[in-house]
Amino acid sequence: MAIYQLSNELVFPNPLLANEDGLLAIGGDLSPQRLLLAYANGIFPWFSEGESILWYALNPRMVLFPDKFKLSKSLRKTIRDQKFEVKFDTNFKGVIKNCSKVNRKDQEGTWINSQMIEAYNLLHQLGFAHSVETYLDGELVGGLYGVSIGKVFCGESMFFTVSDASKVALYYLVQQLQSWNFKVIDVQQATNHLRSLGAEEIDLFEFLNFIEPEIDFELHRGKWTDKGDTFLNTRSYL
Repeated sequence: MAIYQLSNELVFPNPLLANEDGLLAIGGDLSPQRLLLAYANGIFPWFSEGESILWYALNPRMVLFPDKFKLSKSLRKTIRDQKFEVKFDTNFKGVIKNCSKVNRKDQEGTWINSQMIEAYNLLHQLGFAHSVETYLDGELVGGLYGVSIGKVFCGESMFFTVSDASKVALYYLVQQLQSWNFKVIDVQQATNHLRSLGAEEIDLFEFLNFIEPEIDFELHRGKWTDKGDTFLNTRSYL
């Protein structure tokens, strides 16, 4: 299949046209409008420092339905013991910086390069990207970040320097999303770690049909620090 060259026009090809590796298009930019349009269509950027921007739509797609999150006995005990302090949107820059340092299996370097960090920090400032952080004795030891769009949370990355720190962050994210009636967490790529937490793979066509009505719900825009967010319709921004 052809790889599409993006222009300055704010448009993407049909994500079902991605090749067998999930690569759909090349070029464009990482503006907030383009990133939100991408996520609304099941597309995400993934490229290394110095490369052109690459856009992917993986098939199958790994997702975590909040009500299927698996809480192990050991994780339940960690949460019950309140080992970690958990916060939302208080140190987004710290989370994405730590995520960019994570060594990942079968991958040289990181896709969370300087362009990505700048773009997602801007998305956070605009109230679309969010972080969940875990602290131990006041030190940031784990967390995750992603993009909220309608009733879909698009998870980008997570990190930990202390065992269970990222799992606790995910647990509290799931609890918050369930309280807001979010339908799915898009975790993009299949990993055994995410599978152990309840994530599963579904066909991309099924995924796109599932999220289409969900992205039209009001956005939980703004910092989630005190849940004092502002609501607006997704389409009003795209």
